[in-house]
Amino acid sequence: MNSKAVGLKAMRPEDLLTPTPSGVCCRTGGFHIDPTRPVDKAVITHGHSDHARPGHGAVLATEETLDLMRLRYGDNFAGSTQVAKPGEPLTMGDVTVTFHPAGHVLGSAQIAVEHGGLRIVASGDYKDAPDPTCAPFELVPCDVFITEATFGLPVFRHGDASGEIARLLHSVAVFPERAHLVGAYSLGKAQRVIALIRQAGYDRPIYLHGALETITRYYQQRGIDLGVLKPARGADKAELAGAIALCPPSSLQDLWTRRFPDPVPCFASGWMRVRARARQRGVELPLVISDHADWDGLTATITATGASEIWVTHGQEDALVHWSRLRGLKARPLAIVGYGDEDENDGTAAGAGGAS
Repeated sequence: MNSKAVGLKAMRPEDLLTPTPSGVCCRTGGFHIDPTRPVDKAVITHGHSDHARPGHGAVLATEETLDLMRLRYGDNFAGSTQVAKPGEPLTMGDVTVTFHPAGHVLGSAQIAVEHGGLRIVASGDYKDAPDPTCAPFELVPCDVFITEATFGLPVFRHGDASGEIARLLHSVAVFPERAHLVGAYSLGKAQRVIALIRQAGYDRPIYLHGALETITRYYQQRGIDLGVLKPARGADKAELAGAIALCPPSSLQDLWTRRFPDPVPCFASGWMRVRARARQRGVELPLVISDHADWDGLTATITATGASEIWVTHGQEDALVHWSRLRGLKARPLAIVGYGDEDENDGTAAGAGGAS
């Protein structure tokens, strides 16, 4: 009998990690993972506001995630903080906790929790697609895999992000008199889109809405090459003809757009696979670029982990649970309230650098 089988007999997964409506709790280790309410000790997977909230007694996260939380919430966002280095095991109570790259945004991590021969991996948000702005997703074999399911339906197949960038640059070439405004979430998506544009050979200045400046500047400080960036505020309207500018998605329908000559509204999101969503938002050029795994990525990752049990959270839970059960895996949805896609206004208040 292998060690995993012994571990599973010795301890049930629910004894190691207990799902609650406000997050997954490890009573043995005395912590919660991505809790949606203030707790004594929180282990945080990444800096998006639906996972990283202020008010905890203590926070364990990667250096980048802690920095991003400070930028958004101020220096006193938690009673105390501790840096977790990817790949280095930490002892918390009677359990071992290890952070592994999740490939979602800068500093994002999966959390491996081990005790008594049982390993559970909480993925947080993740993607298995290339991203020049963060460490790539690392596959971690485990007994139980807790996966997100933001795009957990077969209709969601994101395709190649570079192809979407090629569509954007083609439109810029065809309409040189118009400004292209790309709606992108303030943490991760905006910086990835800029980096992909640079990889495609575009070397002109890219303009930023004030809400994106602080986090984008932090990415640059961490050594991410994003080329020449300029604030959109104060730029001459003639200067903005033919330019590319990034902003929070909500700003695409804001007075802010009036400074641009005949703007082309674009939105970079996995949700742009649903054309009705693009039409509802008045998006002229939808760009299917996501920082979450699509259906194929989710199912391939579940298979590759070797896990015999799958817990599914925040998203299209039922379809992924059904898929897992059809393949002989034990699977359950987790009814955790408060997770979802990064709010499109996120970052416009804390550390925004001025909404302009």
